[in-house]
Amino acid sequence: QVQLVESGGGLVQAGGSLRLSCAASGRAFSDYAMGWFRQAPGKEREFAAAISGGVDTTYYADSVKGRFTIARDNAKNTVYLQMNSLKPEDTAVYYCAADYKRILGLDQSRSYDYWGQGTQVTVSS
Repeated sequence: QVQLVESGGGLVQAGGSLRLSCAASGRAFSDYAMGWFRQAPGKEREFAAAISGGVDTTYYADSVKGRFTIARDNAKNTVYLQMNSLKPEDTAVYYCAADYKRILGLDQSRSYDYWGQGTQVTVSS
């Protein structure tokens, strides 16, 4: 069982930056694939970024590529999402997700067994 707690959301102006953190409980964190998804009001949850366990391969949605960076610190059981050059369309609740030894389908929400409660990111124009 893994518990995930996100933090770091807030209000920022367009062009600004935020760093989200997701702290995980439990053992073998390094073996978990970790993902960030987001959901804007009235829209479906969508993939933002993911990082595999083990070799730490990263994946990004086209909408965030070049602006967002996902990274993990296995010693701290934490995954981060550095968000730069934020746009109003990035406004959403951001969710952290985890799945044990997942290799494929990291951009699919159904691939993940564990989810955090979400953190709100609001980008003003």
